[in-house]
Amino acid sequence: MQQLGIVDNTAKPTSPLLQTLVDNRTTLVNVAARIIGCHSRAEDVVQDAFLRLSKLQEITLPLAAQVGYVFKIVRNLAIDHYRKQAMEQKYIGNEEEGFNVAVDGDTPESTNLNWEIIETIDAALSQLPDRTRYAFEMYRLHGVQQKDIARELGVSPTLVNFMIRDALIHCRKTIDDERT
Repeated sequence: MQQLGIVDNTAKPTSPLLQTLVDNRTTLVNVAARIIGCHSRAEDVVQDAFLRLSKLQEITLPLAAQVGYVFKIVRNLAIDHYRKQAMEQKYIGNEEEGFNVAVDGDTPESTNLNWEIIETIDAALSQLPDRTRYAFEMYRLHGVQQKDIARELGVSPTLVNFMIRDALIHCRKTIDDERT
C-alpha cells in the first residue's frame, strides 16, 4: 500500500518499546505537558522519544519494565526540553526587548546635539569658581573620591560635596536655559 502513496495507520510498530509508546501516547503527552507546561511541546517530546526508540536495537524487557523505560525516556526528554527552554528565556529576550536596544552608530543629528550639550556644559563650568570646577571635574570626570579632593584642596569633604552639587545644579540650569 505504501507504494501507492497511501499510509497504513493501522500497522503495528515492530519494536515492543515503540508499541508501548504508541499504546500509552496520551498519558505520555500528559506527563510531558506537566513538566514542560505546554501541550504542543509535549507532543514534540513524545515524537522525539519515538524517534529515539526507533533507532535503538531490539531490547527485550518484561512488559512492566518496557512501560517504565518508555516513561523514563519521555520524562528525561521533557526535563531536558524544559531546561533548554529556561536557559533560552534567561539569555534570549523576547522580541519587544529588541526595540529598546541602543543603536551603535549615532545619527549625525544626535552627534551634533551631543557636541552642543558638551560645549554648553564646558561654558557653564567655565563660569564657576576655579576650586568648584576643579572639584566637579575631579569627581565626575576622573572618579576621585570626595575625601581625597577635600584633602588636596584643604577643605572639608562636606564643602566638596556642596561644590559638586552646586556645579551640577549650575550645569543643569544652563542646559535648560539653552533649550528654551
